[in-house]
Amino acid sequence: MIELEGLERRYGERVALAGVTVSVGEGETLSVLGSNGAGKTTLLRVLATLLRPHAGTVRVLGAELPGEAWKVRGQVGLLGHEPLLYLDLSARENLRYHARLHGAGRGRVEEVLAAVGMERRGDEPVRELSRGMVQRVAAARSVLHDPPLLLLDEPRAGLDPAAAELLEPLIGRASGRTRVLVTHDVERGKAEADHVLALKGGRAVELEEAYR
Repeated sequence: MIELEGLERRYGERVALAGVTVSVGEGETLSVLGSNGAGKTTLLRVLATLLRPHAGTVRVLGAELPGEAWKVRGQVGLLGHEPLLYLDLSARENLRYHARLHGAGRGRVEEVLAAVGMERRGDEPVRELSRGMVQRVAAARSVLHDPPLLLLDEPRAGLDPAAAELLEPLIGRASGRTRVLVTHDVERGKAEADHVLALKGGRAVELEEAYR
């Protein structure tokens, strides 16, 4: 599902990722760990086709990036720090908009709203919802099109334990999807992972070194 070999990405002269090599199979979870500025979010953005790699080989779902990025975009669910929702629209309106982009029906919108426990609050503007509710709607958006690959950047941020449990069937290991999980929760990241990638200064290191 994901094959990286010698991935490099720079911001001007600053190296954000250097020589990253990893392979993730179908249904597996890769946990990406490391301190702030280690390159974790940059890696997700490359996989999501939002940033172009500067060197190395990047294959996602069998497509080589950046040349075949168009093959990937409709098959990836991204849940990051930004909810990617229009604040003046309701949760339901946001999801209907995304459903039209992906060719999903209104029935699917209602299905994911119910799955995140937001069907009764679905007609309220997003800007009036709590942070945790916005995160639940964002999670619904990320799986609306039933993507085989989820890219998750601190997906449980702002969620209480009950809400986090509610999302488990959609974005957790129980979903059966291939996942790349960025988290500061080292123990949880290790527990959920089939593979662990620890980054420091954009390079893969041993986990203990990542936090020194």
